[in-house]
Amino acid sequence: MPKLLIVDDDIHLRKLVMTYAELDGYQCEEAENGQKAIEKANSTQFDIVVLDVMMPELDGFETLGEIRKESQVPVIMLTSRCEEYDKLLGFNLGADDYVAKPFSPKELMARIGAVLKRSGKRSCDKLFFGEFCVSPGSRTVTVGEKVLNLPPKEFDLLLYLAQNEGLVLSREQLLNKVWGYDYYGDARTVDTHVKSLREHLGDYRKIIQTAWGVGYKFEYE
Repeated sequence: MPKLLIVDDDIHLRKLVMTYAELDGYQCEEAENGQKAIEKANSTQFDIVVLDVMMPELDGFETLGEIRKESQVPVIMLTSRCEEYDKLLGFNLGADDYVAKPFSPKELMARIGAVLKRSGKRSCDKLFFGEFCVSPGSRTVTVGEKVLNLPPKEFDLLLYLAQNEGLVLSREQLLNKVWGYDYYGDARTVDTHVKSLREHLGDYRKIIQTAWGVGYKFEYE
């Protein structure tokens, strides 16, 4: 049974998510604040975490930052704040997905399933482009001896683009392949991640090229 940690200061919301998750076969634990979430995440191996953004004391962003110091467990953020800045902050800290409040419990369970599906589909073959190397097994990107630290979802996006070097991939294709066929998002999710990924790539940002009106492609020169 996959283990799910539900983090929210609203007990009614926690119980609602737990009810649906247990019906879908998940083993659930709860945390009512960020500090308890960090303690549980550090002491128990969870398969996925559902984490509220707006919490007293430690908010969701601070909590995610602490969790990421010790674990790469997939994390879905629950938020009523859907500004691009907030999403970029969450993705930079290592969030795998966002669900806006109020939400459908069935949609949340679909998102959880999609994130778990993606996290289990990882090839171990390294991809080399000159001195640029993408390693799915260790989930690292290196340029020579320098390691580029990418948030989990940006790594997934870069990996899929690199696996299809030279091919123009539409935003819809990227949503389906990187976020999952049952992902309930829109094309702006891809654009937001590409923008952040390019910032992390620095001097190598041009390997992600824009195909205007269509999508993106990986092109190493």
